[in-house]
Amino acid sequence: MPETDAPENRDREPPKTDALLASSTSLASGRPLRSPAFRWFFTGWSISKAGSAMSPVALAFGVLEVTDSAVWLSAVITASMVPMIATLIIGGGIADRYRRDTVLRLTSLGAGISQAGVAILLLTHQHPALLLPLSALNGIFQALTTPAMRGIVPQLAIGRGIQQANSLLASARNTTRIVGPTAAGLLTVSVGGGWAIAADAASFLLAAVCFARISLPDLPSRAKGDPTMLGELRQGWGYFSAKPWIWSVTLAFAVFNAVNMGVWQILGPVIADDTIGAEGWGLVLSARAAGALLASMVMVKLTVRRPMVPALSSMTLTAVPLILLGTGANTFWLAAAAFAAGVAADFFTVVWSTVWHIHVPERLISRVGAYDDFGSFASIPVGQLSAPVLAAAFGTAAVAITGGALLAAAMLFPLLLPSLRRIELNTPAAD
Repeated sequence: MPETDAPENRDREPPKTDALLASSTSLASGRPLRSPAFRWFFTGWSISKAGSAMSPVALAFGVLEVTDSAVWLSAVITASMVPMIATLIIGGGIADRYRRDTVLRLTSLGAGISQAGVAILLLTHQHPALLLPLSALNGIFQALTTPAMRGIVPQLAIGRGIQQANSLLASARNTTRIVGPTAAGLLTVSVGGGWAIAADAASFLLAAVCFARISLPDLPSRAKGDPTMLGELRQGWGYFSAKPWIWSVTLAFAVFNAVNMGVWQILGPVIADDTIGAEGWGLVLSARAAGALLASMVMVKLTVRRPMVPALSSMTLTAVPLILLGTGANTFWLAAAAFAAGVAADFFTVVWSTVWHIHVPERLISRVGAYDDFGSFASIPVGQLSAPVLAAAFGTAAVAITGGALLAAAMLFPLLLPSLRRIELNTPAAD
């Protein structure tokens, strides 16, 4: 598309209401936690993420405890992921059409109830087939929650406070990623996976209570002739497809997620079992989480004027652990590379979230974000399914090294666009 100095007026963010500015003025000065609304959101987010960090370990061992079958575990996970991906776009439409604080309250309540059902089934050792519809419900609630979560920050923060808020949220998420799996493991070993899932259910319900303390301004009343939900989704697609700086990053992360989930998540433990062992692999994963936490803490203070070039360039570091996996590197070098990859990944995450919140109009942000998430996540099953097949054909080492090279190239691809390279954190992005 031809480049312009600024987006058209119809893409500019409408002025915030006096009530909303009053609640977020302190955020503009870089003190997000001074805002009561943000404090409640941050608390609810942190509690919810803590439960979610426990869930994978608890669910895996809970299902295996009941079934002793990897097939059933795969079925339960798939039953959640497929509906989640399928309903993401609808979730974006809902989050832009209704008050996001209301959406978060309802979806957190629904997720808490459905997870409580999973916990009961595991604790009473019911047939695993009964887990499938509840897993599907959890996936749907996640799809409805994600766009609302992604769109609410600009309603709670303004100016420089947006990056501060995103950094704090990332720090909380990374902390739970370190602590959550350990807590889930201890609960699973001591009282069983079902009780760990029950703790996750409680976290959703507590988050719903926190979100109930947030009160965003009511949306304008809908008039006759306003677009239907389908029409609004078309508007979101029109904006997404017209912005190369957005969809180029989406395409890059479609490759990233396919490779990372296939090589790192699936083949990583297989390779580690023959090289550094389970203990070494645990250290590598902890190093990556520690790097991510460090980056999110630093980004509370660090601001880069034109951040997309360093953010995407640094993401090439995430290819290094994959390549080292393929070359049979020892634990020290693999952990060091994983630490650097964690730093790079969370630096990008905070930058991208902040750019997104500043440059995408609030009225479209959840719909456009849903298309971004859908495009990025839809490739995950492809990577998970193809990695073992490719490894059987060409060897795990060759797949890991090739995957690393492909990932690095994908991260550099969006930088070919001048509009993306010129994006600043305080001015509108070019088309």
